[in-house]
Amino acid sequence: MWLGLFLALLGIVLLFVGVDAWVHFNIWQSRIKIGRYSNDQQWQQAIQIRAQSWLKNMPVTKLTDNSRLLLWDMLRGNYKRSTIQIWQKAALYIGLIDLAEATKNNELRVEVRNSIQGMFNADGTWKIKPKEMDWVMMSHAVIRIHGREFPEKFQPAFEETYALIQTLKGADGLIAYKKHMPNYRYVDTLGFICPFLTHYGLKFNKPEAIELAYQQIESFHQHGMMAQEFLPCHSYQTSTQLPVGLFGWGRGLAWYAYGLMDMYLALPQNHPYHSKLEEKIQRFVDSVLKFQNADGSWGWLIFDESSRKDSSTTAVLGWVLSALPHVLQNQKTNEALQKVKQYLQSVTLRNGAIDFSQGDTKAIGIHAQTFELLPFTQGFTLRMQAHMKYQTKE
Repeated sequence: MWLGLFLALLGIVLLFVGVDAWVHFNIWQSRIKIGRYSNDQQWQQAIQIRAQSWLKNMPVTKLTDNSRLLLWDMLRGNYKRSTIQIWQKAALYIGLIDLAEATKNNELRVEVRNSIQGMFNADGTWKIKPKEMDWVMMSHAVIRIHGREFPEKFQPAFEETYALIQTLKGADGLIAYKKHMPNYRYVDTLGFICPFLTHYGLKFNKPEAIELAYQQIESFHQHGMMAQEFLPCHSYQTSTQLPVGLFGWGRGLAWYAYGLMDMYLALPQNHPYHSKLEEKIQRFVDSVLKFQNADGSWGWLIFDESSRKDSSTTAVLGWVLSALPHVLQNQKTNEALQKVKQYLQSVTLRNGAIDFSQGDTKAIGIHAQTFELLPFTQGFTLRMQAHMKYQTKE
């Protein structure tokens, strides 16, 4: 009896240790010969092929920072979460769409469209109804596709997404990130909703959607920005109107930049908010370039030179630099962009995956300390490449 119990316990221990060992071994071996790409074309092809493969089999973006007893997290449901996965996949779609349009790659266009169509019912509604903010980014990916009934066919799904956004509206008329935190306005929300709202408003003649997007950004400028530099905090509290959380959080800068730049690019030049957004972009770029590392990266906490480098922040800010209009380009921005590309190449695994992105944030002030794969990074790197190599800036 005791022998049987001992062997059973030993088997359980070995199983837990084996899972940890397997995960760590895979990470270790994947980084052998990292960053060895002989030219830009080889690198771009590698990251594109990896992104396309992930559409069929997404890597897990971990919810936990734990590096031990991972099987226990898996069994308790603390290892991954579907809402994290959805914005990862949305970024892949956005990046591949930009690349397909820039290169006029019809085969890639068809592949992306076919993949996306599987998420919808025949009547154009979502198969899985959006219940979290993260789904809005997926709607942004879909609404940007044109041709073969895109995006009109999926207007019912966009209406569902817009309705979700309305359920998150607070007393100030602006959008909360989560229903259970109605008194905070997160910088993440700018990236999640403003690009979609702008495209939705333009495509379906809903000026109130564009107005909501702009006011969400403008309110953050009033209450959530640093006094010394034009850089956002993680959030602000609506009743005190004071910033809450870290200033200089890298991916917070990325969410802010995504919302600001995508809204700017979507609006026609004669729109009254276009020039206002351009002014904000210039101020943001002037500030953020001061904290770029010598190797082209930005850290997860940009004011701390010793903080770990974050590929996700670097990829999004690289895309922003690549998408700048001519009037905002100069030698400094161009050199910074080239450094970004060189850094991202240096952290690309031999299978084309870009490594060392900060994991998912748990809450205000509780930031991940794991730096691994993030499809979000892959998508924005493809966007950067599309702008750098193929598109003429306005």
